[in-house]
This record gives sequence, C-alpha cells and structure tokens, in this order.
Amino acid sequence: MMRALRQHHISFKNAFAGIWWAIKTQPNFRVHLVFSLIAVILGIYLGVSPVEMTIIFFTVMLGLAAEMINTALESMTDLITREWKQEAKVAKDVSAGMMLLVAIGAVCIAGYIFIPYISLRFF
Repeated sequence: MMRALRQHHISFKNAFAGIWWAIKTQPNFRVHLVFSLIAVILGIYLGVSPVEMTIIFFTVMLGLAAEMINTALESMTDLITREWKQEAKVAKDVSAGMMLLVAIGAVCIAGYIFIPYISLRFF
C-alpha cells in the first residue's frame, strides 16, 4: 500500500513539474492561461449560470491540455529529428492545427455564453 501511495506521489510531483515547466517556458501556454483566467473572472463577474460556468471550465481545461499536447508533440518531434523531414512537419502542423481548432471553438463558446450577458448588462 505504501509503495502504491509513493508511486502516486511521484506521479503527481512529475505532473505538477510538467505544468510548471509549461508555464515557465512556453509563451503560448502563458497566453492561454491569461485568457483562461479572464474567461473565468468574466464568468463570475457576469454571474453566468452554473451549467455555463461548467462549460467555461471544461473549455479552459481543454484548451490548456491541447496546448500541452501540442508542446509535447513538438518536443518529441525535435527529439526524434532536428533535420527537416516531411513527416516531422506534418506532425507539428497537425498538432498546431489541433490547437487552432480548440482555440476557435473556445472563442465561439465564449461568445455564445458571454455576449447575451454583456448585452443585458451594458446595452
């Protein structure tokens, strides 16, 4: 039992180290983090419903996770080869495309949730 707890402790420690590394070294992750915080604060300020806040939190987590997956795939591709190869380009481009689609989806969800609240409050 103690061995299992120790392994979980190490896993959590490594996971938090990965999140901290992304914050410290990845400018795009920091940008997504700032926009995520703005979305959460705006949701609280506007008093969005609990269901809508859940959707905002899910979208935030999806965006941050996608950015970390993108970073991991790019790092792994660089580890495998530093030479220009079509396959490496495809891996990086598809990974970046995934992040773009998630970001576009997040903006659409934010607009769908926030615009009615902003319209009622300010117009």
